[in-house]
Amino acid sequence: MKAVGIILAGGNNRQMKELSHKRAISAMPIAGTYRSIDFALSNMTNSHIKKVAVFTQYNSQSLNQHLSSSKWWDFGRKQGGLFLYTPTITPANSDWYRGTADALYQNIQFLKDSHEPYVVIAAGDGIYKLDYSKVLEYHIAKKADITVVCKDMPENEEVTRFGLVKTNEDGRITDFEEKPMVSSSHTISCGIYVIRRRQLIELLEQCAEEDRYDFVKDVLVRYKNYKQIYAYRMNSYWSNINTVMSYYKTNMDFLNPEVRDHFFREYPDIYTKADDNPPAKYNQGSRVKNCLIASGCIINGTVENSILFKKVFIGNNCVIRNSVILNDVYIGDNTVIENCIVESRDTIPSGKSYIGDPEQVKVVIETHNRFVL
Repeated sequence: MKAVGIILAGGNNRQMKELSHKRAISAMPIAGTYRSIDFALSNMTNSHIKKVAVFTQYNSQSLNQHLSSSKWWDFGRKQGGLFLYTPTITPANSDWYRGTADALYQNIQFLKDSHEPYVVIAAGDGIYKLDYSKVLEYHIAKKADITVVCKDMPENEEVTRFGLVKTNEDGRITDFEEKPMVSSSHTISCGIYVIRRRQLIELLEQCAEEDRYDFVKDVLVRYKNYKQIYAYRMNSYWSNINTVMSYYKTNMDFLNPEVRDHFFREYPDIYTKADDNPPAKYNQGSRVKNCLIASGCIINGTVENSILFKKVFIGNNCVIRNSVILNDVYIGDNTVIENCIVESRDTIPSGKSYIGDPEQVKVVIETHNRFVL
């Protein structure tokens, strides 16, 4: 594919609350085994994009460790590669990324050193499968300046946390509102863009001259009447995990066989960094129903409609329902957890009870020392 890829993975969102205190949103665990950024990276390699840059910033240690080797996504070739960029103090600049356009501008040399005619820009917090080459074909056929991947959301879904677009019959975007107070459209931007590389460089340099830092507000919204900006509608599963509830619901979606089959059984695959853990172990008396259980887990109690990430221990007589248990959690005997997200590396003492609301799940964070592993 004649394009380079850029994944914007440096942002933080306060609506993630405690879940983003120790990691970037793009490093959030998904579906038992994956990280959020794995989906964008897999889409890049499955679309035959061989040169990809990831821009990191906030709480990037966990994310950088996850991306320490490009082999898991097959970017480790002589041509192309996986490149990580963080804010760097130079004689000309001492600022962190002040917005998405500024992040692109601070690393504009990556674009100038590339030779591919197009750029695919994607966010690191989207959960979806997409062949970017089809978006590029649409972009070329429409003779577009910028193509924005969009999705029509159900009428009853709250969409004001997204960018909303309106289009004409030809698919050209006529209006773009970024996170409005009241929704006037149910077509959202998925945070995925295709643009000609040279034009992107020109727009970024113009933004820098005028002290403009946001790609949506200062490029898409500002130029919507001057540039040919088109919407490419995707019809398959797409979710964004920038709030606690959206993160919880996205993980719970994987308990739906249709969603599981879409990501795990249908070609192409989603790739991630592999860990050498033993298979999950179900001890006598354990009971598991409609769950995703990752490797390294040991189950003694009852687990229903839940997702357990790697190396979770469930004690005797425990009841876990409708919950997401992140990596390396120890849950003591006789514990009840319902409608919760349990943060990674927690130790839950025996006999504790955490009950959340189905519409407002509880985030459980324990700081007790771990005595039993």
